[in-house]
Amino acid sequence: MGPLHQSRLSGAFDLGWEVVNDQQRVRDNEGSAVRLLALSDGVFAIAMTLLALDITLPSGLDLAGFEEALGDVMPNVWAYALSFLVIAAFWRGHHQIFRYVREVDATVTQLGLLSLGLIAMMPFPTTLLAEYGDLSQAVAVYSGAVAAMGATQLALMVAIWKRPWLSGAALPDPVARNDVADLASTVLVFAAAVPLAFVSPTGAKLWWAVLIPVKFVTGRRGKRLRVAAQQVGAYGLSDK
Repeated sequence: MGPLHQSRLSGAFDLGWEVVNDQQRVRDNEGSAVRLLALSDGVFAIAMTLLALDITLPSGLDLAGFEEALGDVMPNVWAYALSFLVIAAFWRGHHQIFRYVREVDATVTQLGLLSLGLIAMMPFPTTLLAEYGDLSQAVAVYSGAVAAMGATQLALMVAIWKRPWLSGAALPDPVARNDVADLASTVLVFAAAVPLAFVSPTGAKLWWAVLIPVKFVTGRRGKRLRVAAQQVGAYGLSDK
């Protein structure tokens, strides 16, 4: 075999090895995205379950004691319901963010883990809200916790939006901007509730309700934009 043939054979071998390495890298990155999403589902599920642990009644009560204990535990039920809805909304948003992600890098992984760390802590401010819901500090801590969760998920969303190679194509700008606005509204409302809680804890809790019409508007707009993007074949908005 002459030098020319040896050179060509060596080049073909190197090219084949690079293809194998690239395929392995894609599989590893896809596996990392799947593992991160699986970990996320587990953390969300555990956090939701832990919320219910404060809802208990003592045993051996007579009717009067039962009615009194039932009344005493209602703040825990209310706090549980609120936090369950909050965590469920973040879980849904988290899945929407990762729906078309095929790869993750160090930044996305770190932001994802930070977001999960805050989600896992959510039972603590929930207990504070249930037990000390009339105190400014408790309402401020709860509001700050939700704002922090929203901020980390917003950073995660923007990081993925700015890295189209993680999903193979860019999310259409109108859809991405609406998603960012939707999550940013959560951050702004709960962040504003922190100082408001020191003026009026009840007023701060009522302020949270501002999100109801905001979410309705951004949700309908997002659905309309996704349908429009599907019709023109935009990437990331069709499951085909």
